[in-house]
Amino acid sequence: QVQLVESGGGLVQPGGSLRLSCAASGLIFSANDMGWYRQAPGLQRELVAGITFGGITNYASSVQGRFTISRDNAKSTVYLQMNSLKPEDTAVYFCNSAFFPSWRANNDRWGQGTQVTVSS
Repeated sequence: QVQLVESGGGLVQPGGSLRLSCAASGLIFSANDMGWYRQAPGLQRELVAGITFGGITNYASSVQGRFTISRDNAKSTVYLQMNSLKPEDTAVYFCNSAFFPSWRANNDRWGQGTQVTVSS
């Protein structure tokens, strides 16, 4: 079964940076498109960034130019570098395998996520 383990979240001041990691197992990672998603309190989970198995990337307009998604197929890990963080980036961040180009998650089993809090 697919297992996703997110890490790297924390408390950061506005303008700061964080790098999230997601280690995936139970799937052929190199053949999967992967996405980072986030869910803030009271809101629906939304796509933040996606990367295809071939390296094509896609970003939500709210994070374009500030966040960078990357992947290391040898480590079955997808990363999210987050710079110039804003309070509105505060959320629990999740990764998952996804369908391209909708970026809808194609796996019902989500990890525990990692909390990102941007506050002074």
